[in-house]
Amino acid sequence: MTASSFARFWFAAPIVVWMALQGGLVHTQDVQPVNSGANPYRTIRNWGTLPKGRPWGAANGVAIDRDGKSVWTADRCGTGQGCVGSNVDPIQKFDESGKRLRSFGGGMFVWPHGLHVDRDGNIWVADSRRPTAEELKKFPDERNKGSVVVKFSPEGKVLMRLGKFGVAGNPPSQGRLIVADRHNHRIQILTKEGKYIGEYREFSRVSGLTIDKNDTIYAADSESDARRHPGWRKGIRIGNLKDGKVTIFIPGHETDSPDGAMGEGIALDAAGNLYTAEATVRGVTKYVKN
Repeated sequence: MTASSFARFWFAAPIVVWMALQGGLVHTQDVQPVNSGANPYRTIRNWGTLPKGRPWGAANGVAIDRDGKSVWTADRCGTGQGCVGSNVDPIQKFDESGKRLRSFGGGMFVWPHGLHVDRDGNIWVADSRRPTAEELKKFPDERNKGSVVVKFSPEGKVLMRLGKFGVAGNPPSQGRLIVADRHNHRIQILTKEGKYIGEYREFSRVSGLTIDKNDTIYAADSESDARRHPGWRKGIRIGNLKDGKVTIFIPGHETDSPDGAMGEGIALDAAGNLYTAEATVRGVTKYVKN
């Protein structure tokens, strides 16, 4: 299995179970913008304490440890430009109060983009691209990095690598998937052969999603604005997978931009709190369930 195929598979893994158990899908075409709904969450920006002098980088990956409360994150080494030429650890673990417990992965990645914790507590991180020509001019020794998936133990030991360093994968679709199809403003459902089955458009321009044991879907929309999805707002939309109806809307948190901001990766802990990894404004935002 290539790195790219594995990265696509793991994000859909919790959803494959739902596909096997549920029958029927809602097909929607023209959907009015969903920018309102109950909001039983309190927003905490800049959650998670880092060592002095270590800023947050653009973050995409966030996941809950198997203890149900500790939080794993992956950012781009304290910058918005990626990890090329940096030895800063991009992978970090925090307790439920935001205290950093552990970090690792320095000098190993180009562009961390996605993080998953498996049932055994191991950490999987995707490196989504190779160094650019411009980056290699500055850091020629970084040539053999990128475009892999790395499996770590909870202590940071490398257990497995999928893919070939610096070589992008081009896999077929694998398994029955529900996909966060951000470009086309929808959640898309496919067969293992890649055949279209159905879609939900009520969740808007979805960058990341997670699903709980009650078939509730939590979808983070980090990009909707007047240019990319007119009429729709950034935020988290929460609804039921059985009918695709959105019942809760958490608006994007305030920034200098009139459109606000919202993270890409999203995770749900055992207490019902949400966490988003912020690629634009950087860091992690916590949404406390009231």
